[in-house]
Amino acid sequence: MTWARHSSPDEEHGWSAEARAAERERRDKQAGKAAITVASHSTNADECKELLDMLGLEPALARR
Repeated sequence: MTWARHSSPDEEHGWSAEARAAERERRDKQAGKAAITVASHSTNADECKELLDMLGLEPALARR
């Protein structure tokens, strides 16, 4: 019987780690564009913050 080696969540190796990193980058870029779109269509800062919160978007992603 062989034992599976379990790596810690901080350890990322190989092509799957690269794929996860690329997907994370793409997702952050898309969320940043969405945050900018929300901000451009908002009438004031309070509305913008409320909409970003509703959508689960971080304003910091728009600054990348």
